[in-house]
Amino acid sequence: MVREQYTTTTPGTSLERPKNEYVYKIGIYGWRKRCLYLFVLLLLIILVVNFSLTIWILKVMWFSPTGMGHLRVTKEGLRLEGESEFLFPLYAKEIHSRVDSSLLLQSTHNVTVNARNSNGEVTGRLNVGPKMVEFHGQQFQINSKDGKPLFTVDENEVVIGTDKLRVTGPEGALFEHSVETPLVKAEAFKQLRLESPTRSLSMDAPRGINIKAQAGNIEALSQMDIKLQSSDGVLLLDAETVRLPKLPEGTRGGSSISQGLYEICVCPDGKLYLSVAGVGSTCQEYSRVCQ
Repeated sequence: MVREQYTTTTPGTSLERPKNEYVYKIGIYGWRKRCLYLFVLLLLIILVVNFSLTIWILKVMWFSPTGMGHLRVTKEGLRLEGESEFLFPLYAKEIHSRVDSSLLLQSTHNVTVNARNSNGEVTGRLNVGPKMVEFHGQQFQINSKDGKPLFTVDENEVVIGTDKLRVTGPEGALFEHSVETPLVKAEAFKQLRLESPTRSLSMDAPRGINIKAQAGNIEALSQMDIKLQSSDGVLLLDAETVRLPKLPEGTRGGSSISQGLYEICVCPDGKLYLSVAGVGSTCQEYSRVCQ
């Protein structure tokens, strides 16, 4: 520090100021001054570089008062325009596209959508892969635009809620077990065919079976036997003509020779029974079978 001395004088008197034996200069001089200027210059350079980088980042990332790049912040949430890539999981309450475009989820491997409960456990999963679409959950359901269930699958059954089930494959529909349905109907101007290539075909109904062909014939073909059986009721053949073209016919012979042939007889109430064939008819109107 520099020590200064002050002396007071009265008017009219003159005193000589004592000479300072030691004089100290105030300030930074020499190499310290040059280092300070160099440090200040370095700070200015860093400030300019940081400001330039900030402007460049804002320009490259398309920062604006409403968002960043294709991302816009609106009152309804976040809005993405164009194609966007997510490197990590995306958590959202609702994802929907614009009114005039569709929503596209694309991946080089697969697209997986998970639903979790409050404990973080996966309760439902939809996995769309290059070869298969998998769904893991308790129930899978497809609804129409008015909320009507069209297709429902769970562990117990598969429910199809449409008015018509249409199978367009050339081989038709293949069922390994039984099928329960109130109606089996072919397409217009098409044939309906029920076939069992290696086993038997059985149709059971507690109150009756109705087979109808409005514009065509009904054919029943079998390698073995065809059985029409009614446990409690009448087998009714309602037609103008009932033909049995391939029944064997016997030759003329004695009345005692039956040749192992039988004659089909009809009772007045419509009941059918067999009678040993003879030269003439062996059917009796008041047979004990008809009683």
